[in-house]
Amino acid sequence: MTKRNLLIVFAAGGSAAMLLAAFAFQHLGGLAPCKMCIWQRYPHGIAAVLGVVAIILPGIRVLPLLGALTAAITAGIGVFHAGVERGYWEGPSTCTSGDIGGLSQQDLFDQIMSAPLVRCDEIPWELFGLSMAGWNALVSAGLVLIWLAAWRAS
Repeated sequence: MTKRNLLIVFAAGGSAAMLLAAFAFQHLGGLAPCKMCIWQRYPHGIAAVLGVVAIILPGIRVLPLLGALTAAITAGIGVFHAGVERGYWEGPSTCTSGDIGGLSQQDLFDQIMSAPLVRCDEIPWELFGLSMAGWNALVSAGLVLIWLAAWRAS
């Protein structure tokens, strides 16, 4: 196996492992994901598929760059989400606490009924001071570097 392919397997496998961990936390650990948690999963799925395609079609040199881009996107979402959890900035109004001032009873009722079950601005689990979103950002940043190393090895 070439160095390029080994790096791609490691990077794509890292994204697949992140997805499996997220599903394990959800289905085995009982931690339902919020909207931003779900957003972070899509780029990992794309990166895993890109890895398979990059191994099968090694002549397409742009695939490792696309893998790096998807890892960077999920890392960025993870940083944003971790900031929302820590109260550094506001998240989407559809998954955080919002202002209810000035709402009619019907508007308030509609907002409550359409509210997500899990809020994006609460930390359901953390390890060494990092939430799952923070860990996703950190690991995904490392995956960006691995994808870029695979691209350079092409």
